[in-house]
Amino acid sequence: MTNRRLLLLSSSSVEGAGYLDYYESEIKDFLGAEVKRILFVPFASVVRSFDEYAMMVSHRFQAVGYEVDSVHTASNMNEAVRSAEAILVGGGNTFHLLRALYETGLIENVRERVLDGTPYIGWSAGSNVACPTIKTTNDMPIVEPSSLDALNLVPFQINPHYIDAHPAGHQGETREQRINEFIAVNKGVYVVGLREGSTLRVEGSKIHLRGEREARIFISGEEPREYSPEDKLEFLL
Repeated sequence: MTNRRLLLLSSSSVEGAGYLDYYESEIKDFLGAEVKRILFVPFASVVRSFDEYAMMVSHRFQAVGYEVDSVHTASNMNEAVRSAEAILVGGGNTFHLLRALYETGLIENVRERVLDGTPYIGWSAGSNVACPTIKTTNDMPIVEPSSLDALNLVPFQINPHYIDAHPAGHQGETREQRINEFIAVNKGVYVVGLREGSTLRVEGSKIHLRGEREARIFISGEEPREYSPEDKLEFLL
């Protein structure tokens, strides 16, 4: 996996900022000047149509100098993946996204291209599917994919939109309790609680936490720990 380049965002928006505004400079720095066109995967969208979702993303990226093609409009989706300069996977429902990746046959081609060096940007569900499985998503399983196995572009799990809060009167499990359930039965697998405004940038065998907030990292047999952008995270890889 030495050629992989991934930018994994917790979310598309941060309180007080517009759509993808908070991440604009990070995205431009990651893609660089050599990328001109991006292939967008809209399959996480459920209520909004794929056309509407693709138009919204296209307008946002055009504003910073990138053209966007949506894979759902391609006459040959797999050929579109094979010729993509960069791949962008949006948020929404992770189960809906993964089922579509399997049904269209794109999952293996996306994985192959990214491991070969094609830049990959994902947020929320798009970050979830970069992991070995989608077992640490926050989403309701509104559809059933053929497998919970995902793209496996990184060897750890992500829990996007991670929050520490336990609202007053709430009798359900906290996010931390849910992750502790996962690591109890998936020993040896790291889970990164990625807070809003945070990004993981992977370049080959290097990984960096970007943004202003710490990430909370879990693994069985140890207390969860907080890591700042200054900390080394290569143990995740």
